Amino acid sequence: MFPILSLRRLQPNPASPPRAGHRARGFASTVAIGALLAMISLAGCTNRAEPWHLTNVSGHLPDLDFTLTADDGRPVNGDSFKGRAALVYFGYTHCPDVCPETMSRLMQVLGKLGPDAQKVRILFITVDPARDTPHALHDYVGAFDPEHAEGLTGTDWQIESLAKRYRVAYQMEKRDPNGSYEVTHSSAVYVFDAQGRARLLATDHDTPDAIAADLRRIVDQRS
Repeated sequence: MFPILSLRRLQPNPASPPRAGHRARGFASTVAIGALLAMISLAGCTNRAEPWHLTNVSGHLPDLDFTLTADDGRPVNGDSFKGRAALVYFGYTHCPDVCPETMSRLMQVLGKLGPDAQKVRILFITVDPARDTPHALHDYVGAFDPEHAEGLTGTDWQIESLAKRYRVAYQMEKRDPNGSYEVTHSSAVYVFDAQGRARLLATDHDTPDAIAADLRRIVDQRS
């Protein structure tokens, strides 16, 4: 079993840019990733294949499987996205820095793929379904890449079940007098192949070049 990835407290304030010189870290902590890497190394120490730049989670995390609502209002499930590799990220639209920062990094990754970007889809799954309506998600992901990115939401139970499935932790904090609230959540980018199998895990230590190189290997595989 993998440890739940570490929590990161984020202040919802979409109108304010990140402070100068501040680079929030929203991905899994070094400790959590270190433990995860250790377990994977023990499980696959005899694998002589070319090593990956990212964390190889093949066989350690479940296939892409869910029932959610897309940002155009249609019901979707894991099978809806088979046929393309998927970059899955759990975040929310009111996130002031980590989420837009991650989405911008993924845009760099797609840019490095060139024509192969057509074989990849970004799935932005909200951990704040109370505020992230399909319309809000549509506007949010569309501001980054309306062609390759899609926002997904659902009921509280659907989001909680999916987060638990992939060891994603999140928690809504108390509301302030203005009605806004903080969200703490773990953050990583999960890479699934075109068959919906979990393959890789990216952290903020992985450069866009490294992610693009591994992702190109994924989309070039035929089985």
